[in-house]
Amino acid sequence: MNCWNCAKKIELVAGMDRVGFRDDCPGCGRALHACRNCGFFDPAYNNSCRETMAERVVDKERFNFCEYFMPGDAAVGPAANPKAGAQSKLEALFRKKS
Repeated sequence: MNCWNCAKKIELVAGMDRVGFRDDCPGCGRALHACRNCGFFDPAYNNSCRETMAERVVDKERFNFCEYFMPGDAAVGPAANPKAGAQSKLEALFRKKS
């Protein structure tokens, strides 16, 4: 798996290694057992989770005690700031043409 924050590769042996509830990334120190590192994490779904039985987790970047956690296979990177993206699109739309 890769850390969602710094994309550092975390070696896990399939079926043998588990990500502990309070394990940290050796690269950046962020929580590994967090929604952003989970294979079920998907912002397009309700509660950003494809697992329908999982309980709601408010902060997707902090550790949690979700029993459905499954290490994800790709780093998704830090959360984008939607306000900054919208602002830049508006500025591009209403920019005066010279």
